[in-house]
Amino acid sequence: MTSNNTQSFFELTPDGVLDAIESVGLEPQAALLALNSYENRVYQFRDYDEQKFVVKFYRPNRWSDKQILEEHRFSLQLAESEIPVIPPLVFNGETLLTYKGFRFSLFNCKGGRTPELEDPKALEWIGRFIGRIHLIGESENFTTRPSVTVESYAEFGSRFLLENNFIPSHIIPAYQAISEQLIEICHERFEQLGPYPVIRLHGDCHPSNILWTDDGPHFVDFDDARMGPAIQDLWMLINDADDKSLWNHLLAGYEDFAEFDDRQFKIVEPLRTIRMIHYSAWLAQRWEDPSFKHNFPWFNTVRYWEENLLSLKEQLSAIQQS
Repeated sequence: MTSNNTQSFFELTPDGVLDAIESVGLEPQAALLALNSYENRVYQFRDYDEQKFVVKFYRPNRWSDKQILEEHRFSLQLAESEIPVIPPLVFNGETLLTYKGFRFSLFNCKGGRTPELEDPKALEWIGRFIGRIHLIGESENFTTRPSVTVESYAEFGSRFLLENNFIPSHIIPAYQAISEQLIEICHERFEQLGPYPVIRLHGDCHPSNILWTDDGPHFVDFDDARMGPAIQDLWMLINDADDKSLWNHLLAGYEDFAEFDDRQFKIVEPLRTIRMIHYSAWLAQRWEDPSFKHNFPWFNTVRYWEENLLSLKEQLSAIQQS
């Protein structure tokens, strides 16, 4: 979809959503429930047999068709290996569907709750499935999706914010200095790590993307799937990076299926750092989307940037001590 379609994407109407669903042969009830997704437009609905589905309309200009299909292929491979993920449904051999210029996919709906990440058994269970995801992930590479790198997250992010005048003028010198220092240290830590396997990842494996039921966890939202180090899918699940007990339980499950390189602990704080910069740039890149201004009213205020600068300074201290 071209940039000319961007505004119409923001204005996607309920009737348009229902028409798109009907175009593939489903018969949705009129009630649509908008789900908590800012990147794309995502809705839950039922058909007249009371079966629940989720439809996702993809943000224009973020991923190419090939990149979306690589994500779909990965999810389908995981599902075929009986790993609890929610893959896209296939209609006439296709998972990426179009309707009047909108790209969308459909999924079965499966609910759940946030996992108890202080529970050793839950951590081990989650670790086993992440190990299995990575075992499949290392079997081949993405060819069009990007990688988790200092360049793509932090260097691009800080440059975008500065070049597009998001940083208030009175803190630009301090922001430039702290971001340059953090980026330099992150590069050094990755270099100290040396060569490491780069595999297909979930990419955004934070607790909200793991749903728990009585049958255990299942993983959702592979929209940020990328190539990268295995620890990218692990570190966001441990609130205290120094809590060896929680790490031991998570890795005990993980190593039932995949070998973990302990050297990757060196890059936990660098990964946290580049995610912080990336997050601010992510918001900035979408700031003209009316839904972002509605849902993130605190962003792009002087207070936000002053607090962000303070957070980066605190992160500099954390990464220096790690």
